[in-house]
Amino acid sequence: MYLVVLAWVYVALMMSVAEATNTNGTVLGAVFTFLLYGVGPVALVVYLMGWPSRKRAIKAREAAELQAARAAEASDAPDAGGEAAADAVAPVREKP
Repeated sequence: MYLVVLAWVYVALMMSVAEATNTNGTVLGAVFTFLLYGVGPVALVVYLMGWPSRKRAIKAREAAELQAARAAEASDAPDAGGEAAADAVAPVREKP
């Protein structure tokens, strides 16, 4: 993808150089040619093509945050599971 971007910018640069060196062209026209035919469309295409990877990165970050929150909720405390606490030693019945 970067090869296409570089080629597009190169062609736009050559168009602007040709406009600047032409007898009827101006440097200001060359600058606008480079910005409007080169930088603008390339920036838009690169932004749109990067959208799926940004979306995946956001989902991965949210999943990592959720997993970290779940790990923080889990504890080594005896009552962490939400069950009633049990006696440590079972009572012994006396003989009658």
